[in-house]
Amino acid sequence: MPLSTIDHYFVFTKDLEASRHFYETVLGFAVGVRPPFPFKGYWLYLDGRPRVHLGEAESTAGQAYYSGEPESTRAANTGNLDHVAFQASDFPSFRAHLDGLKVAYRHREVPQFNIQQLFIKDPDGVTLELNFPNPEH
Repeated sequence: MPLSTIDHYFVFTKDLEASRHFYETVLGFAVGVRPPFPFKGYWLYLDGRPRVHLGEAESTAGQAYYSGEPESTRAANTGNLDHVAFQASDFPSFRAHLDGLKVAYRHREVPQFNIQQLFIKDPDGVTLELNFPNPEH
């Protein structure tokens, strides 16, 4: 199979600036270079690569560019996507970071794999799973 890793995901966001702020402040993404698409948006980078693309939900140009259909005929969602997961590090510091920002999260431990998980939601309700390997195991 030629697939090797997830490249990025795209969110048509209801509040472009709130979403940009969330991904930068809460998760540490950085706004980077983005092609001159015919609608407002951001490409958010981790480790020098664009991993999250944000586009304005109210943009008919954006809807047509990505779906090839006018907004009025586009489906309300892309299916049953439940969450997007990221590998992470330094569980205690990151949890304290979320607490300091008053970001709600759900914690779960996966004992057979020695992983701590935090689940948070972005401003558009996309669930993000953050996986922290337990360094002491």
